[in-house]
Amino acid sequence: MTLHDIFHDTLRASPAEPCRAGGKGPIGRAARTHGPPGNAALPFSPARRCLIALAAGLGLCLGLARPGFGADAITVFAAASLKNAMDEIAGAFERETGHAVTVSLAGSSALARQIQHGAPADIFISANPGWMDALEQDGLIEPDSRFDLLRNTIVLIAHGRDARPVEIRPGLDIAGMLGEGRLAMTFVDAVPAGLYGKAALRALGVWETVRSKVAQADNVRAALALVSSGEAPLGIVYATDAAADDNVTVLGAFPARSYPPVVYPAAAVAASGNPLNARFLAWLSGQVARKAFERQGFVVAFE
Repeated sequence: MTLHDIFHDTLRASPAEPCRAGGKGPIGRAARTHGPPGNAALPFSPARRCLIALAAGLGLCLGLARPGFGADAITVFAAASLKNAMDEIAGAFERETGHAVTVSLAGSSALARQIQHGAPADIFISANPGWMDALEQDGLIEPDSRFDLLRNTIVLIAHGRDARPVEIRPGLDIAGMLGEGRLAMTFVDAVPAGLYGKAALRALGVWETVRSKVAQADNVRAALALVSSGEAPLGIVYATDAAADDNVTVLGAFPARSYPPVVYPAAAVAASGNPLNARFLAWLSGQVARKAFERQGFVVAFE
């Protein structure tokens, strides 16, 4: 069995609550959890965790919801790791076309579940192919509109700016580096960044030593916030998110062979019928969007 197979088996086998009768594909947890079975209780108070999640979620969504000034508008569901780039891209599209763009940002699993529930999204950009595959299998996206948009990598980060780089290799003593602290990740059985991180830790032979120390967050920006604020000393996030925060240091990048390629597919939602969908998808693969993505450290997957 290949690493890619292990990754998708983990996604398919994640504890789930179906979002509708007969639903297929990976459905992430409907309720938040503190970690995988056997995890020790987190050192963060429930109130503190709620404030962090609320600030991250509301800040991302409200910061990108724009008042419309044209007769038509478009709603984009995008992975939280795209926040900075989508802010720029949505604004440029509005200025160019006069059509309003509302971007809703969250973990890809949460966004996919919302689409399965019938949320009024026009475009979906996922941080991994698995969730897009699930929607396609359910007939919830337009398959002919789907294309690979971006690529990314995952890195190990530390709080502050003084941490020294480490070589991320098999047997790395991440548990010892954590001490009594926690390793911030997104949900390791549902959210793409967590799935990639868990796959990498397993490939390096250190997952069992750190699984009880993992602090799981709804999305990658929330995991980043735990490290940035000092709530967690270490975390695993996308390289692009780490580059956007001055309060963290990248200790090292995980070997590319230790986890499946991080690919962001984009597609139109089947129930949408918005005539702007094709135009916005073309905009995403145009030069304005390309420059915005590259400024944030993404590698475009289209040519």
